Amino acid sequence: MPFIAHADAPRFELHGATFTGLASPSRGSSENAVWIVALPPGMAGVPHRLTREEVFVAIEGAARAELDGQVHELRAGSALVVPAGAEFRLGNPYGAPFRTVAVLPVGGQAVVGDAPPFTPPWAQ
Repeated sequence: MPFIAHADAPRFELHGATFTGLASPSRGSSENAVWIVALPPGMAGVPHRLTREEVFVAIEGAARAELDGQVHELRAGSALVVPAGAEFRLGNPYGAPFRTVAVLPVGGQAVVGDAPPFTPPWAQ
């Protein structure tokens, strides 16, 4: 069973957020990709959709999620399930950093605007 130490996990930057790749196919997982998302204070977030269900578990701070027109406040210890195809945005309008663990089934892709679906590098 593969072990991914936090210090060895690859980090990616996109739209002001940091993604720390934990489990993924390139790191030994065949069913789920798991990563940590870090949002700095004041980040608006980018609207997008996913081709598979994604689950977020907040571990530090607070964030605001917009999911198909509804607003949800995520705080440490809460979870959000984003259905496949739902319009989604996760931002941090607060004054402290936010961190969450994200889980997406292997093969899930993101869609931003009218661009073609893509597999985020942290999920590969």
